[in-house]
Amino acid sequence: MNRRILIVEDDVSISNIIKLNLTIVGYETVQINDGMEALEELKREKYDLVLLDVMIPRLDGFELMERIRPMNIPVIFLTAKNTVFDKVNGLKLGADDYMVKPFEAIELLARIETVLRRYGKGESVLSFQHIEVNLDKREATAAREVVELTPKEFDLLVLLLKNKNIALSREQFIERVWGGDYYGETRTVDMHIKSLRKKLGLQEHIKTIYKIGYRLED
Repeated sequence: MNRRILIVEDDVSISNIIKLNLTIVGYETVQINDGMEALEELKREKYDLVLLDVMIPRLDGFELMERIRPMNIPVIFLTAKNTVFDKVNGLKLGADDYMVKPFEAIELLARIETVLRRYGKGESVLSFQHIEVNLDKREATAAREVVELTPKEFDLLVLLLKNKNIALSREQFIERVWGGDYYGETRTVDMHIKSLRKKLGLQEHIKTIYKIGYRLED
């Protein structure tokens, strides 16, 4: 069952970009640009997570957060308000995370997954074509046969699966899989991708994006 996310953002272009990225990876989304309307929607419908801008009409994000706190719905603030006071205020009100605009899609998707898993709403099994990945067991199978992957290959595969149809740069792979303190060459990403393609039979699905990196696609 796809997770449902409510996007509460009054900037239409930003809201549409968020919706596009979430839809690509399989989330169901509803867009609302007004705090009061969002409150009524949350009373009517069930959502797994709310992405909430602070500066929205009628009922701002902080006020809305106070109203919906008893509903026990995970909330991630998305805002241009980047002062420490605003961040602390948002977290004290009960938000699970606080992201300052602008941000990259890959970071937003990673934080959404982290929050959903914290609430027991994240996926424990990822599937693609003939591939199935069990996140709890850290086990990957191809055509129901277990495939031995190194820890980095496994993490790289998970990152690709969670960002299906999104082009990721080599630098993004390095940051997410190897960590910010890695100082080696980005060529290591190419070697690991080559290995994944061979081990899992994904030669036709892990596409090379010229001068950028790679994308997993059907």
